[in-house]
Amino acid sequence: MIRKTSQVLEDLGCSPTTSLSIAFVDSEEMAELNLKYRGKEGPTNVLSFSQQEGESPGTQQGLLGDVVICAERVREDALKLGYTEEEMVLYLLIHGILHLTGYDHADPDEAVAMQEKVDLIFQRFYSSETTT
Repeated sequence: MIRKTSQVLEDLGCSPTTSLSIAFVDSEEMAELNLKYRGKEGPTNVLSFSQQEGESPGTQQGLLGDVVICAERVREDALKLGYTEEEMVLYLLIHGILHLTGYDHADPDEAVAMQEKVDLIFQRFYSSETTT
């Protein structure tokens, strides 16, 4: 997964010295984070926290940000979408990294563009035969 993450960062034009933190949490902790930072109840599957924004952006040089993935949602989403858990983790990780590099899905056009980018990057690692 480390090589795939590095490749995603490289493909998005990030410096080879760019790093990010990846955390796996349970549904309870993800629900708390989702409520605290997005004002939404319940666990979501992935959250991103940029180190390039806010009061002191880039305080840790080269650190893009944090991607938090809900382990329980990985299992649920993988079953629902027909992915392996490894594929689902990568899919969510790509989504989270795209947020950290400026992509968003606040409006329908942005959502379509972001989804297409996630799919394009994901398919570089897994053939379209394994995606649904």
